Amino acid sequence: MVDEEHGIGGWLHGALGQAIAAWLFYTAIPLPASWPVKFQAIARFAPAIGILIGTGTAVMNWGLSVVGMPVWPRMAVVIALGIGITGGLHLDGAMDTADGLSVMDPERRLEVMADSVVGAFGAIALGVILLLKLTALVSLASAPHGLQRVGIGLVGSAAWGRWGQLMAIAQYPYLKGEGKGKFHREDIQGWREGIVPACGLWGLLGLLGWGTGLWVEVVALGIGGMAIAWGIGAWFNRQLGGHTGDTYGAVVEWTEAFILLWLTLWL
Repeated sequence: MVDEEHGIGGWLHGALGQAIAAWLFYTAIPLPASWPVKFQAIARFAPAIGILIGTGTAVMNWGLSVVGMPVWPRMAVVIALGIGITGGLHLDGAMDTADGLSVMDPERRLEVMADSVVGAFGAIALGVILLLKLTALVSLASAPHGLQRVGIGLVGSAAWGRWGQLMAIAQYPYLKGEGKGKFHREDIQGWREGIVPACGLWGLLGLLGWGTGLWVEVVALGIGGMAIAWGIGAWFNRQLGGHTGDTYGAVVEWTEAFILLWLTLWL
């Protein structure tokens, strides 16, 4: 028999608990309280959660196109759905990070980021992120094979954005003694944490390329997505000397926005 705690059965039970905990942490959608949860190292499942979120928004886009909703309001609804699924978790981090980086005194940046009041730069960051996503998605939707292009963009940007978050957690120091992101850093160490998820994402891209025939866009998404996701995490680290829970969210949001913009170059 397989040992329940240390054998394959125990490993599968632990992985299932981590996947469920990742869903509960990264989304606002509840699950039955009786399901097992294990919050250690849940960031390893963040890219998979991104795939699910991106798939859900892509299905919504398809459904709204079937009933004839015009492109602009359709893309606005799709973006709103993505925010609703996550409860605005990552957008909140992006706004707090923008407020912190607006402070010239590096010693006060973390203090400002911890303030729950959104400042002017946070509001500006919110507007810019939403505007970039909206216009990029409209451009993709208005091109030939628009449904497929938007689907590739939604799934790919959500997945690579959370892979970038995983790499930021794994590579850079956590700057606060406590906080909502601290437990991620305790369980995840080193850039090797991103290898298996990256391989999985490249496998997903292969399926997307096979299903849509848009191989140029898919390859561009793979190369550009990985570079953008890693680069944004590195940029925030350079500005602050590490990361916090807020910057983890900022990595997701800015990566998604820039990946969608990147895809518009391949129309």
